[in-house]
Amino acid sequence: MRVDIQSLGTYNRLAQEGAEHAAASLTGMTGIETYVDVTNVTLMSKRDVEDVFGGTEFVGVQIGLGGGLSGETALAFDRDSAASIVDVLVPGASAGDDDEFDDMARSGINEIGNIMMGGFVDGWADYLSTSVDMTPPTYVERDGTDVLPEGALDRAEEEHVFVFESQMTAVDEEIDAYIYMLPEYGAFAEMLEASDDHDDAIPMDKLTVFDEMTRQGAERAAENVSSMTGIETDVDVSRLSFVPIEDVPNTARDEVYVGTVMEFKGTPGGYLAILFDEPSARTIVDATVPMELDEPLGDMGESAIQEMGNIMTSGFIDGWANVLQTSIDHTPPELVHDLGTAILSPIAGRLGQSQEYAFLMDSTVVTPEGEFNCEIYAIPDEQKLKEALDALLVERSDQLEANRESLF
Repeated sequence: MRVDIQSLGTYNRLAQEGAEHAAASLTGMTGIETYVDVTNVTLMSKRDVEDVFGGTEFVGVQIGLGGGLSGETALAFDRDSAASIVDVLVPGASAGDDDEFDDMARSGINEIGNIMMGGFVDGWADYLSTSVDMTPPTYVERDGTDVLPEGALDRAEEEHVFVFESQMTAVDEEIDAYIYMLPEYGAFAEMLEASDDHDDAIPMDKLTVFDEMTRQGAERAAENVSSMTGIETDVDVSRLSFVPIEDVPNTARDEVYVGTVMEFKGTPGGYLAILFDEPSARTIVDATVPMELDEPLGDMGESAIQEMGNIMTSGFIDGWANVLQTSIDHTPPELVHDLGTAILSPIAGRLGQSQEYAFLMDSTVVTPEGEFNCEIYAIPDEQKLKEALDALLVERSDQLEANRESLF
């Protein structure tokens, strides 16, 4: 099946607008000014879902959808955010002092969840010119993937699932909220399907292959870090998201990074950014420079980071080249030391001259103890990605299963 990029973009905008309505409802009910940080749609495998949700403890509601849009939604707060909202919304309710929300607190979460999700869904109903039925909200207080609607992981194991994710953040308070919508896969895929003669289309089954290629590339990059430094590393999160090009910078955390950016050319083309937070960069320098430095991130330290970025780049793109059976040239990695948004903004600007959306492949390399963190962002040129996937589909369709097996 081939996916119409413009249709996928339209539904992403609907999710963004729905999240903005939900944020406005939260602001109106609590007086806590809230904005939408980023909205994306991700095609996830079971492993992707487990990685993204991790062991975080969530409080929120689940609501089923039917009619013109079938599937499930979940509104989730981390526990501290939920407690802050309950304190404002239901004064006098127990908001977790004894590790359990009382009935009044749960009722308040249900009420705000119902109103926020109603605002989220209304735009979809208007666009589809049909009604969207919502089940009554079900209060949930669970860890990690258990916050998702029942059966979501089972479906992800059988076939990848679409996950619309919106993050909302309070302006002056430490409050974060997340909306997850999982449309029913078959019906939603039909809504996205492009006609055979549609030029602006991406083969869906090859996107899942490319997703696995990205994870393999991240794992190779992590192995290179371990070989160079002796530090045990692993890939914590690896996923493929679809976002408006202007939102690409917002996917980076709001902190300073040291790392490298390079442009890769051919099929596919695009950019690769390998970014260490500053404490991790110092760890890399300490492990690779055989002398004590007065300034770990001085000239010699930055040179070590640049070399590590070069080695990780080679490991990352080798996986793509092997599956696509082609060589991938790239420019020498350029050293960067700035806020994550400032690093990704020029990339988004260059790609934004020829495309409205981006397939963003982001992976996180960590150590088991969590003292090391490296973010990898691969942002391909949309047209070059389409050419690469078309080549995989047309020229090597008989090797698809072998290619897929080679990723594991």
